Amino acid sequence: MVAITPNLPELDALPALASRYVDLDHLPWKPTPTPGIDMKILLQDQETGLLTALFRWAPGTRLPLHEHVEIEQTYVLEGSIVDDEGEVTAGNFVWRPRGNRHLARSPNGALVISFFLRPNKFLEGDFAGQNLE
Repeated sequence: MVAITPNLPELDALPALASRYVDLDHLPWKPTPTPGIDMKILLQDQETGLLTALFRWAPGTRLPLHEHVEIEQTYVLEGSIVDDEGEVTAGNFVWRPRGNRHLARSPNGALVISFFLRPNKFLEGDFAGQNLE
């Protein structure tokens, strides 16, 4: 496993078994392929697909239909995320089993932290058939 925190190269210089303390103020927000959703990658292993990231959803954002290739976990810090199965609000948590398919939206915006073992597989829109964070 080659886990990193992108955009903080000083962490790469630490000894292999040293803890990595991530100052979120020094991480830039980066756009995702979905307009209205930006992310800060906290931990990533490109070989395995492991990803932990903060996601900032603008009000009215819609994430196209996608499948969770492995378990996905999301804790909502602010706002809410909605799909046909329900709504997860600030201070609450949702996890989805491997194979779960849904489209998600955030009517009023949200800030969430999500944990992925592998990237989502998108089933509709410009990125259908691709595995994207």
